Amino acid sequence: MGKNKKRNKSKSNAKARSSSSATKPEANKPPTEAPVDETSVTSTNDTSAVVEKTTETVAAEVPAAVEAPKAPTETLTQTPTETPTETPAEIPAPEPSTPFAHAKTFLSPAAYDLACKLQADNQGHLFSHWVEGTDDDKKTAMMDQLLKLHESYPLPDGLLSYTANARSLLAISKEGKNPLAGWVPSVPQGEVLEVGTPAYDSMEKAGLPLLASTGFVLVAGGLGERLGYGGIKVELPTETCTETCYLQYYIETILAIQGKYGKEGRNLELAIMVSDDTHDKTVKLLEDNAYFGMDKANLTLMKQEKVAAIASNEGAIAQDSSDPWSIESKPHGHGDVHSLMHSKGVAKKWTDAGFTHVVFFQDTNGLGFHTLAASLGVSKSLGLVMNSLAIPRKAKQAVGAVCKLDNKETKEVRTINVEYNQLDPLLRDTVSKDGDVNDEKTGFSPYPGNINQLIFSLKEYNDNLKLTNGVMAEFVNPKYTDASKTVFKKPTRLECMMQDYPMVLKGDDAKKVGFTSVAADMCFSPVKNATGDGVSKQQSGTHPAVAFSGESDQYNAVAKIMRSIGCNLSEGSVKDFLGIKMPTGPKVVVSPFVCPQPADYKAAFPSPSSVTISGKSVLIIKGKGSVVVKSLKLDGTLIIEADEAKGELVVEGLDVTNEGWEEKESKGDAPEWTKMRGYTMEKKETCTFGHEGLRGDFKEVAAKAAEKEAEEPAKTDEVAKTEEVKVDGVEGGEIGSGEATDCGCVVC
Repeated sequence: MGKNKKRNKSKSNAKARSSSSATKPEANKPPTEAPVDETSVTSTNDTSAVVEKTTETVAAEVPAAVEAPKAPTETLTQTPTETPTETPAEIPAPEPSTPFAHAKTFLSPAAYDLACKLQADNQGHLFSHWVEGTDDDKKTAMMDQLLKLHESYPLPDGLLSYTANARSLLAISKEGKNPLAGWVPSVPQGEVLEVGTPAYDSMEKAGLPLLASTGFVLVAGGLGERLGYGGIKVELPTETCTETCYLQYYIETILAIQGKYGKEGRNLELAIMVSDDTHDKTVKLLEDNAYFGMDKANLTLMKQEKVAAIASNEGAIAQDSSDPWSIESKPHGHGDVHSLMHSKGVAKKWTDAGFTHVVFFQDTNGLGFHTLAASLGVSKSLGLVMNSLAIPRKAKQAVGAVCKLDNKETKEVRTINVEYNQLDPLLRDTVSKDGDVNDEKTGFSPYPGNINQLIFSLKEYNDNLKLTNGVMAEFVNPKYTDASKTVFKKPTRLECMMQDYPMVLKGDDAKKVGFTSVAADMCFSPVKNATGDGVSKQQSGTHPAVAFSGESDQYNAVAKIMRSIGCNLSEGSVKDFLGIKMPTGPKVVVSPFVCPQPADYKAAFPSPSSVTISGKSVLIIKGKGSVVVKSLKLDGTLIIEADEAKGELVVEGLDVTNEGWEEKESKGDAPEWTKMRGYTMEKKETCTFGHEGLRGDFKEVAAKAAEKEAEEPAKTDEVAKTEEVKVDGVEGGEIGSGEATDCGCVVC
């Protein structure tokens, strides 16, 4: 069905999907597994557009809202292991009259053989401009590009499998088949959790031990150009208080989990999928920062290739419109992460090392790890092979939904993401004439919103990769010039998505797919939109998903955790920068080395009712080591500096008031990452507390100390030196020794 043609009750409004393999992988033939290169592996695809597409996933009402991907118009689905709809024909040798016969003298044997196969595959247009005796270097370069596309496609017949599958999918698209015909939706198994409740605490407790055997996969193929930033997105600061970039935050959280919950002798592992655009910049970011403390041997970069663009329903490979010697290529989708995990041997390596789970996460979602332990607990409790982290969604909201589908004829069961514009008509056709409606008790649809953070049981994952080579079901989304569906507006491509992993599951494994749903303000706030687009989205009632909102939500998530255990944090004021309106405080940043998971906040704040933080305040707990905040009253900015070499740092009876920090409109010469927010952080006054005591700005504290001195008799030096305080984790620290700064504070 065309893009703008309305769907009727009996037809689908989805993309065309089919088997992702025009040639079925041989189940009994062991796939080729390249050795793992710990710094850079070999294949790449520009995933920037793909990551942008799939991170546009959720939308709930502000502040827990996020917007879903725009569902393409026509879809049909088969799994990669099903019988293919078309198989590449036996390729005959070309006739001597072919335009490239003369090129046999200078092309490599592999390149010439591929040219022969492409000619037999009705791709003769690729060589129509070849003239003997001219442009031999361009011919070689063109065949090198085609050979790369051929060898990187993860099916045995390479480009021939790709074009055969394209023809099948495009035929399905033209016919307008309903991909969900015969399937009946129902609510899948899963848990809906709220931070601070007994149910959440129980699942988190069950999941904490599993952190020690969890591998991490970051899908990070995107540049920040769409956001107004020239670099890679993972180098963007998560927030302006500490300017910690996303990649640093992710790695330090993994290292903190390893330090607190890991097993001796086994380090946690991180694999990053990159693209041509991001590979070198990612390597530089890591090397310039000593891998942010991670052992280089525990970090794998997996570089993804592009696929050929398709120019027609007949599967013609597209040439660049301005250069016939160049093949137009496009991203294949983040589903390629699975074939890379297989071909680079990462899944096998982790399985052999004793890892039990793997989590897939995206590049600019600073909230993604907060609910990790609880989600692992749900996986353990329900025995899930795949667990999708999800958020509550309103009925008919533009958010892909996690649904269980049963096929009454084939007896198959799948729990997959169903696009919002498919779900409501499907429910009307099969379950209820009311379609997708909100539950009266919760106010939300019973079908949770997919956010593409996924947890797999590693043993089953590795076994399935061996069977499928990691190839996911593909889909095509052509844009036609008219209702005849014969001409494309521009070349299309086949795509695949990482959340379609359930499509390759069989038997009992297919029944062990579920979800963990948590409010978006605790688990999902991606930075994926330009500010102008974010303004439009916020005005329409959805989350803006810009740098300002990502930062605001990151502070708020930590504040929400602290409130859930009983700390007193006031709400900050809402401010407007570049047309985006978000709360601006309190700004709370807690080092993952201090509190890697929400469960750790109870130990850090053992007397939460004695902790009071105003809405304008900034609290930063940085460094490594144990910090115990017994009592604190803060109205301003306080930095607490942990140092594991000096033992536990106890904060008790601390009352700090100063002018603090405040957002200030950014000027023309500001860095790109501040311009995209619309502000810089003006650091007016700062107080710092560490093992040496207080230093910095706290005028009100000094005044109170003077008042107290006037009211009480002066203590002798001997009394002062032996008075019990807790500094550096020991009792009896010296006060008034003359070594502290002359700030006039209570401690000094």
